[in-house]
Amino acid sequence: MNNLAALQELFQKEVDQLNLGTAPSKLYDPMHYIMGLGGKRLRPILALMGAGIYGDPKKAMPQAMAIELFHNFSLIHDDIMDEAPLRRGQTTVHKKWDQNVGILSGDGMLVKAYQYVANCDASMLPEVLATFSQTALEVCEGQQMDMDFETMDTVEAATYIQMIQYKTSVLLGCSMKVGALVGGASKEDAAALYDFALLLGTSFQIKDDFLDVYGDPEKFGKQVGGDILSNKKTLLWIEAQRRAKQQEVDFEAYASMAADEQKVQAFQQLYKELEVDVYAKAQIDSYYEQSLSALDKVSVEDSKLRPLREFAAWLYQRES
Repeated sequence: MNNLAALQELFQKEVDQLNLGTAPSKLYDPMHYIMGLGGKRLRPILALMGAGIYGDPKKAMPQAMAIELFHNFSLIHDDIMDEAPLRRGQTTVHKKWDQNVGILSGDGMLVKAYQYVANCDASMLPEVLATFSQTALEVCEGQQMDMDFETMDTVEAATYIQMIQYKTSVLLGCSMKVGALVGGASKEDAAALYDFALLLGTSFQIKDDFLDVYGDPEKFGKQVGGDILSNKKTLLWIEAQRRAKQQEVDFEAYASMAADEQKVQAFQQLYKELEVDVYAKAQIDSYYEQSLSALDKVSVEDSKLRPLREFAAWLYQRES
């Protein structure tokens, strides 16, 4: 993954010298604070990779920065909605300052994101802006769907897939497509690359659900079983509920258990008995394979797509 490391370093240099503004300090300091908290920077890297297929990855640096600004804007607002005290191990913006500062600085980041994404050749601006705007709206739709799930007794698997695609995967697709367009891709290539990243992101998110149940706590980096303890309707939960009904297993008895280690162990066992673990792995594999198939539609020599295949394999094999 030398290509990934090089692009991460290239993008980090841009972040390190980023100047979004200085006054009023309570508007701009939170922006610089959350941008400085790090992270894998997967989304901007995909934008740079998209441009890199057709030439210089730096051509898409403004769009990569726009994607990262948008992503961090959404994190500030998500943390407010979730009343989260920590983000990447550090105090969240609304806790470090206050809720109003979090809302306003997040809004400012969204505006900044549009300023950056529009910094491209006029001939491709309509397509780039349309893609970015549609994605921004879908991310909001996905977040609302996720919140709606909390008060719903049952959720269909297809609805859940749409939610995770809107909330997470579309931004990966947008990153890849916008970077490719700025780099010089045809609309057909850009659409295929969008599909690649969207489907890979779907596999990534289902794997996240799986690791929450069966991951190694030391590698996973957060509490295993957190989704179970909060009765979160992940794909595993949804499928287990469906299969339990078919097999006349009292799923509600499991769901209403006290939130402790015993509940996590009970669900781990239930998922195995209902073969939901096997089902989840099959879904992870399916979306991963579909993502690789999408690359076959891109009309460049395969050597230029090798970094994307390596990136996909790295995400697929991750344990954290």
